[in-house]
Amino acid sequence: MLPGTKIRYLLALATFSMVWTVPASALEYVTLQRDGKDIHVAGRLLVEAEDGGLLLLACDGVLWAIQPKELIEQTSDRVPFEPFSTEEMSKRLLAELPDRFDVYRTAHCLIFYDTSRAYAQWCGSLFERLHMAFTNYWNRRGFELIEPEFPLVAVVFARRDSYLKFSHGELGEAGKSIVGYFSLRTNRMTMYDLTGIESLSRFHGRRGTAVQINQILSRPEAAMQVATIVHEATHQIAFNCGLHTRYSDCPVWFSEGIAVFFETPDLRSAKGWRGIGNVNRPRLVRFKRYLRTRPHDSLETLIRDDSRFRDPKQALDAYAEAWALTYFLIRHRTGQYIEYLKMLSTKKPLTTDGPQTRLEQFRCVFGKLQPLDAEFLRYMRKI
Repeated sequence: MLPGTKIRYLLALATFSMVWTVPASALEYVTLQRDGKDIHVAGRLLVEAEDGGLLLLACDGVLWAIQPKELIEQTSDRVPFEPFSTEEMSKRLLAELPDRFDVYRTAHCLIFYDTSRAYAQWCGSLFERLHMAFTNYWNRRGFELIEPEFPLVAVVFARRDSYLKFSHGELGEAGKSIVGYFSLRTNRMTMYDLTGIESLSRFHGRRGTAVQINQILSRPEAAMQVATIVHEATHQIAFNCGLHTRYSDCPVWFSEGIAVFFETPDLRSAKGWRGIGNVNRPRLVRFKRYLRTRPHDSLETLIRDDSRFRDPKQALDAYAEAWALTYFLIRHRTGQYIEYLKMLSTKKPLTTDGPQTRLEQFRCVFGKLQPLDAEFLRYMRKI
């Protein structure tokens, strides 16, 4: 996702004072007023702040950060929390979308679309292959993922202008520069049909079959657009399968490093990926260029906070270094990386670590930064 977009949701919650996590138990019913409207939400209470603010996980997977001034009524009963069924989720989301939308279901995904069914099937197949590859990769390395509590929802628009209109509330003008994104708040991916990109289409509108879709999206000029979709789908799987927790203080370098590690599929392979963790060529080129002017404290600034990812002038270099560090640690410090991953996966929503805490957590697993940085650079210069 574009640097800073996912951070925006956390910043919106910064007015919460002291918070504590609430054990999962009864179903909570909340009435709030937002934008002049009364809204009724039922779900699992995750966090209750000292000032009365709430973080509620609704039955459709949406996170509701409710400020004290918005809260009208809060009650609970002994009915246990349960996510909506696939049928109920489909019914409710279709009611929110324009009439022309339909839904395509896979084992883990709900694809809502107003483009061709063949494109929805292409997306579903890609996401299922990614889910299988992602799960197998981490399980083999000693981190056992969980099954998603909610269906993995993707909303696919046929037209870019419809996508921009729909996403403007979350992305603003930033939506113009990305082809899709994963929302921490809604737990959904939103994108548009990549075969409609004018610069890629050499089929004069004939893009309705699986063969034509694969022909268009396996072309070299489509690689970055497809990689973006896989990148965002990786975030969705990671946040739903136990690798990260939504609204926790997981360092951006770490979550983005994993996404760029997985982002490039091999669309010529029936499995989708010929070798997960292969060198990400565009990120490597960018990192090699960054090395010419890389500051001596670059590793420290990457780890201690997320500011480089929020700065448009530094973001691309930060993403490249996040990929390089992830590539190095997974390949060369595998055991330590999994230990660090397990520690980060236990972080609770809305509990924020300061820069020094982040640095200490990293050092506790990987050791002092200076010798690690020297080893990291020696390794990457050989790639």
